[in-house]
Amino acid sequence: MAPFLFLLECMSETRSEISSAAVVAVDPQSLMGQLESCLQADRFALGRACRQLQQQAAAGTDISQKLAALVERFTVSQARVLQRRANLPMVAYPPDLPVSQRVDDIRAAIAAHQVVVVAGETGSGKTTQIPKICLAMGRGVTGLIAHTQPRRLAARAVAQRLAEELDTTLGEGVAFQIRFQEVSSPNSYIKLMTDGILLAAIQRDRFLSEYDTIIIDEAHERSLNIDFLLGYLKTLLPKRPDLKLIITSATIDVARFSEHFNNAPVIEVSGRSFPVEYRYRPQEELSADNDIGEAVEAVLRELIAEGAQRSGDTLVFLSGERDIRDVTRHLRKADLPGAEVLPLYSRLSTAEQQRIFDLRGRRGWRVVLATNVAETSLTVPGIRYVIDGGTARISRYSVRSKVQRLPIEAISQASANQRAGRCGRVAAGIAYRLYSEADYLSRPVYTEPEIQRTNLAAVILQMLQLKLGDISAFPFVDAPDNKFVNDGFALLAELGAVRDGKLNKLGQQLGRFPVDPRIGRLLLAAADGGCLREMLIIASALSIQDPRDRPADKQQAADEKHRRFWQPDSDFMAFVGLWDYAEEQRQALSASQWRKLCQREFLSWTRMREWREVHHQITLMCRLLKLSVNREPADFDSIHRALLPGFLGQIACKDEEREYLGARNRKLRIFPGSSLFKKAPKWIVAAELAETTQLYARCVAKIDPEWVFGINDELLKRSYYEPHWHSRSGRVMAFEQTMLYGLLIRDKKRVHYGPISPVESREILIRQALVEGRYQGKAEFFRHNRKLIAEIGELEDKARRRDILISDDELFRYYDERIPEGIITAAHLESWLKSTAAPRTLFLSRGELMRHAGSDVTEEQFPDTLHCAGMILALSYHFEPNHPADGVSVSVPLANLPKLPEGRLEWLVPGLLRDKCIALLKNLPKAQRKQLVPVPDFVDKALPMLAVNDVGLLPSLADALRKISGLQIDVAEWSRNNIDNFYRMNIRVLDNAGKLLAQSRDLRALCAELAVQVQQGIAEERGSGFETKVLTSWDFDRLESRYEFKQGGATLVAYPCLRDQGESVELSLAETETDARQANLRGVQRLLLLRLAQQCKSLRASLFRSNTVQLQLSAVGEQKKRWLEDCLLAASQNCFALSEENLPHTQAEFEQVWEQGRAGFVADAEACAELLNKILANYADIRRSLKKLNSLSWIHSINDINRQLDALFFDGFITDLSRDELAQYPRYLQAILQRISKLDGAYQRDRQSTLVLEPLQQQFSEFVKKLPDKHRRHPLVMDYRWQLEELRISLFAQNMGTRTPVSEKRLKVLWKALVQDVTLLN
Repeated sequence: MAPFLFLLECMSETRSEISSAAVVAVDPQSLMGQLESCLQADRFALGRACRQLQQQAAAGTDISQKLAALVERFTVSQARVLQRRANLPMVAYPPDLPVSQRVDDIRAAIAAHQVVVVAGETGSGKTTQIPKICLAMGRGVTGLIAHTQPRRLAARAVAQRLAEELDTTLGEGVAFQIRFQEVSSPNSYIKLMTDGILLAAIQRDRFLSEYDTIIIDEAHERSLNIDFLLGYLKTLLPKRPDLKLIITSATIDVARFSEHFNNAPVIEVSGRSFPVEYRYRPQEELSADNDIGEAVEAVLRELIAEGAQRSGDTLVFLSGERDIRDVTRHLRKADLPGAEVLPLYSRLSTAEQQRIFDLRGRRGWRVVLATNVAETSLTVPGIRYVIDGGTARISRYSVRSKVQRLPIEAISQASANQRAGRCGRVAAGIAYRLYSEADYLSRPVYTEPEIQRTNLAAVILQMLQLKLGDISAFPFVDAPDNKFVNDGFALLAELGAVRDGKLNKLGQQLGRFPVDPRIGRLLLAAADGGCLREMLIIASALSIQDPRDRPADKQQAADEKHRRFWQPDSDFMAFVGLWDYAEEQRQALSASQWRKLCQREFLSWTRMREWREVHHQITLMCRLLKLSVNREPADFDSIHRALLPGFLGQIACKDEEREYLGARNRKLRIFPGSSLFKKAPKWIVAAELAETTQLYARCVAKIDPEWVFGINDELLKRSYYEPHWHSRSGRVMAFEQTMLYGLLIRDKKRVHYGPISPVESREILIRQALVEGRYQGKAEFFRHNRKLIAEIGELEDKARRRDILISDDELFRYYDERIPEGIITAAHLESWLKSTAAPRTLFLSRGELMRHAGSDVTEEQFPDTLHCAGMILALSYHFEPNHPADGVSVSVPLANLPKLPEGRLEWLVPGLLRDKCIALLKNLPKAQRKQLVPVPDFVDKALPMLAVNDVGLLPSLADALRKISGLQIDVAEWSRNNIDNFYRMNIRVLDNAGKLLAQSRDLRALCAELAVQVQQGIAEERGSGFETKVLTSWDFDRLESRYEFKQGGATLVAYPCLRDQGESVELSLAETETDARQANLRGVQRLLLLRLAQQCKSLRASLFRSNTVQLQLSAVGEQKKRWLEDCLLAASQNCFALSEENLPHTQAEFEQVWEQGRAGFVADAEACAELLNKILANYADIRRSLKKLNSLSWIHSINDINRQLDALFFDGFITDLSRDELAQYPRYLQAILQRISKLDGAYQRDRQSTLVLEPLQQQFSEFVKKLPDKHRRHPLVMDYRWQLEELRISLFAQNMGTRTPVSEKRLKVLWKALVQDVTLLN
């Protein structure tokens, strides 16, 4: 009630003074003259009300009641002014401050000018005394004196000091306001605030009507807010002539401020009262490791040695919190006598900061470790010594990479002088600089203003919101470079806030949020996505410093506490988890318990409170904008989709290992403290990209790149490649590649290319759909034309030339001349043909499609079928070099593949036979080819002598050429020469449905390839259709010769067989007839032996029992059991006269074989064993003799003998060879023993004989390797093989004699016959 009673008293006292003006002669015009006596904040509203009443009175409206109410408002405002003037606090100036000596000069300048610049060095007292000077001049009565500080800490400290000097309570005469904290009353005269608070006031009141005086302190810091305020105030001053502006600055480039405000007067105030001594101590000289902690310790010990610790405290400037923590730890371990080490940086709690300024609680010599927060604004009491590390973290924005960097840089000379100015205030001081004087002099004089090294998006948004016009015309003290302005607009465009340089509706909403534009964009997107509750938590957390503390000495414990709130795939959701937990605890606990919980769980209580306040503030703003908050929890996708509109430029894709590729080709990594650091998802979005030692993404989450689409598609750069005709849709499609700031978001998405490039799409429709034949529509002309083209193409394939059908370009021109523009899809084409085109438009005739008639391509020369082996097989032709089907192809069903004669395929078709023969002759060795020149003539002479047969072309052609020229051609050698693939028949194997199973030009390879399929089918058939049996006797009627079954659409043929299993026989299936015969031979032998069980048991007990035999088997590395079983099998084969061609197939035939041979089995087995004993004895002697040969000079002979033995004693030699062939083994082995015995005296002769033998043996071995199994027992092959053994006897043991005459010459003749005859079989 006191203010109201005082107001009534004032009104009573002044009634006589204002009665004539306010009651008797009251009119709106007279009231206008009294505005100067009202509160500054009321003047605009009162003036507007007066003007409105004037207009109404002029219109004849009765305004008496409204006028009385307006008079009352004037009276209250004027009384309030009188009250404030009466209660002005007493002002006194400390005589020891330099500014006190210039009070009159400052007062006169302020009275005479609207803008005054006061320059004073640190310690001059300008910060606290200038507002007092203004107060003494009567300022602050009709409006507040706004006094800005660059930091919250400084605003509170200066307000406290001013309140003490004015003998008033903080919040009463002197108020202060920082973010989310305001201590003030209606009776306040001076209001301390951060420059950000004054900027926010412009949003509410563009004329700043609440203030009659504005003091911009520490203007030399040139922060972004300060530069914007100075520019804005320059535009405001002409509109507010009553407003006084005082700019206080250190003596740093003050002329620039004066010039900016039309040469405003500058009053310089001397600074420190005591001299300062500068000492340069380069860090690298103080510490061998260039360690800042060791350097600071060395300087402190130097001061201790001088007794400085008894004179005052020391202020140490370091670059950041990490350095402060490291140096604090180092100094506390250094055990400096009496030193109390105190950190000072802005993130400290209020209580910890207050310890710096409270000298009553000091416990010794104080060493204050500070960032550049103590460089200006703050005056740390008791400082006599300064240690300047010479560096600071300077925020710099890179326009190119769009990253706000925080590099540690060397400070400017002005900053170094500011730091030095912190000492010498109470007595002579010493300033140590941990760098050389030459380094100091080489540094820039001033630090660049922040506006020239930061992103301007927030400034531009505010300017557009306030409608301040073109930013390039805005009166900044130092205008930012155009690239920063353009970059700011680019960011706003990315957020969707501006279009064509003007705010849109979304931008106007963004401008109302008291947060970074990016954060505001998150909130708007979250409102649309139904996740505003969670985004309010996240956005408010991102607007402050992280509320989670991580003390250097308790990092692991802090991490364990914080890890409870980690969420899968997202750091952002950790804020939501922490918020929910904190709110639950805060409401359940008392204030004291809540503080203790925060301390215990490593949460900053002050920042948790600030988080809640920011959350509350932006929640209110969301309500004003009518953004609805979701009641149900939002899902992961919704929340993280809403993050992308604000952080589009901060998405990244995993590149390699843990490195990511971000927008604008930035290489970055996830910050190690992130919950996703070890997971490293493919795609992430980051709330911040900070560059320190490298570029880190902080606060990240996993995202789906598809979420980018639909946010701001104007930013996406789409490119198209590989346009092509898409037959199924009947449109031209292309692959779309989408980039965002150079980052590939999506690739190879198929899109309709017609609207993108109609001209190119029409061309592709004609070329790919119509010319190349990919069109699948209903147009009749296309089927007609393609049928004609296919017929003409067959002629070209047969003739193997492309000169009959018109070219694709000619066909393209035909369609291009007739199809109108705008036809880009199959639907367009068909619609045009139905509605507009003339009948039979686009129908081609055969003559229009052909260049000439192609009369040489006849059915006789190029037939459509091939007759061979009683089969009629389809032929097809294809002309495309290197294509698998190039040339002539024969299609054969899988079941008929084994019947196909390989020799017949060599003849191809008559139309290609002449060309093939010419190619074959050209591949002959040069010596032979020279005898057949000119080649075409010889071929023409040979062709009439050739007749198509199943033997093959090569033998017939060689024989014809021999008759014509007398030239002998080695067919085997000739067959190895390669000719073009199209001269070899391509074999296409089909299943029953006509589907291609495989194709090849090598019949044998094809059979082998399909054998796997046949084998698989046979294996499956064994387990299903064919009944496999285990037999110990022939108890079935008949063994069928073949078995047909269907598998995978093809009819397969298998061959039933009896497989020897040792103790039984299995009735199974074989893949080929040859395999079946070989298996049946062993199977029948086993059934006979099983029937002779008693005899076999006796023989197994009596044969190969002597110790001598056991030693011999050991010497040659053989097993008795193997020799014994093979001996019984060989005896059964010989006794029962069995062979692959002579086997029983019925039970009756088996019984007949049994009766014919059972009586002589035992005797035959004993005879076979006796022969094997002889062989084994000789074989063992040879092995023993070879072991005794120790001369390296005999190595060639020894190797030859070993190769001979390996060839004689191959696996299964006892059963595979006939009795007569085995009977020759003792002779061969005796010859080897003689050869060994002669080596010692006749090695040279042995070597010569070996050289004669080796080429014959080598060519035979290579030849046999290439032969099919069925031909390896051919009589000519076996004859040559044993003739080689006889030649060995003639060379190395002539005295033994040979069975038949043998020589090198005879073997060469035999070789030619062998090669000729066996090659023909192949």
